[in-house]
Amino acid sequence: MLDAAVRVLDAEPDAGVAAVAVAAGVTRQTVYAHFPTREQLLAAVLDHLTEQVVAAMDAADPGTGPAADALVRLLDAARRASGRYPALVRKLGSLPVGQDGDHRRHAPVADRLKEVIERGQGTGEFDDRLSSDWLVAVTISLAHTASAETDAGRMPGEQAAEALRTSLLRVLGARQ
Repeated sequence: MLDAAVRVLDAEPDAGVAAVAVAAGVTRQTVYAHFPTREQLLAAVLDHLTEQVVAAMDAADPGTGPAADALVRLLDAARRASGRYPALVRKLGSLPVGQDGDHRRHAPVADRLKEVIERGQGTGEFDDRLSSDWLVAVTISLAHTASAETDAGRMPGEQAAEALRTSLLRVLGARQ
């Protein structure tokens, strides 16, 4: 059902539950039995996409190589995974989410970023004067900014990815 919802909502972000049900080969009532409201369906879709991003990040082998390279691989993997559904990601990003919900959804991504940042700080590859929690927050904010610049048409995707990489490594005080 969630895979069908991702396909339908990426093609038409305002599609209703009935369209998701048809694509999933189930009745509308079946969708509502799992997700009592459209908002709950959208939240589940966002969680599903987050799981895909986290799986892509894990596949990028963040525990190997220099921390700067690992961090760039993580961010590239996340960008590619979330970039498969641009309209849907934009729609989900515009929905109101409480601070707790936002923190919970970012936690698996933040945990992976924090591991790499702390590894880099431990080896001296990254400056250790700023807390890893702050650097994770900055990393996520910069990644969202790069995505927003691409979505707004102000920067091509590859240029935004390079700007993110350069900015982030400077913030981290990476030894380049």
